[in-house]
Amino acid sequence: MGEFKYKIRPEDVKDLIPSGRYCYASDKITVDGEPVGYMHRERPEETEDSGWRFYSGTEDEEYVENPYHFMMFDLNYIANCDPAIIPYLKLKTGSELERIEGTDKFRPVED
Repeated sequence: MGEFKYKIRPEDVKDLIPSGRYCYASDKITVDGEPVGYMHRERPEETEDSGWRFYSGTEDEEYVENPYHFMMFDLNYIANCDPAIIPYLKLKTGSELERIEGTDKFRPVED
């Protein structure tokens, strides 16, 4: 049997938010265990898509361009990986946030 690759085992996931909608997240969060450093909400691809996309903020362009570094997850799973995202999950499509360094708070990204 292979080694478990993800940060949190399915049996350890707690119901932190209502589940049933998915998001995309970087392996830097789900495998390497880095906190969410950047999050944005796109127009959902389908009804079950929350529109949220999560990055650690340490991904370089080459990493981001490789689709094998991102996977679809239940939004509740990512909330378990980094509960600091929970207060922001009801923000509207087009929201773009970055973590305030050294805190569990996020702020809007300014151009």
